[in-house]
Amino acid sequence: MPRTIEQVVTFRTTPERLYRLYLSPRQHAAACGGWGKAKIQARKGGRMQMAPHITGTFLSLVPGKLIVQTWRGSDWKRSDLDSVLILAFSRRQRGARLAMVHANVPDAHARSITKGWHTYYWQPWKKYLRRRRA
Repeated sequence: MPRTIEQVVTFRTTPERLYRLYLSPRQHAAACGGWGKAKIQARKGGRMQMAPHITGTFLSLVPGKLIVQTWRGSDWKRSDLDSVLILAFSRRQRGARLAMVHANVPDAHARSITKGWHTYYWQPWKKYLRRRRA
């Protein structure tokens, strides 16, 4: 049965910066530690690929506030439906809050993807943003 992953992370930056970081191919790849090459068409219907692991299509983009996209792992079964990723950005007193909902994640991959968001995204993003602030 598919799973839903929910995570909330805070960053010492602005919501707009996080939004741009995710949608900029160069920044996305650099902030994730360079583990994959990012190809991003930042528009509704545009494609996203974090080679060779992740592909998706943008369903909705609200600048500085919201990204909704399909998301699919390269190791998923053909019979697995695409998951849906929602990233909501909001301002906080000391930075930004990112609320993530990742729905319809295949059960066989839910544990590794849950951990992977922290390992490949949130922790490297925080490190990347600290380096950019210094």
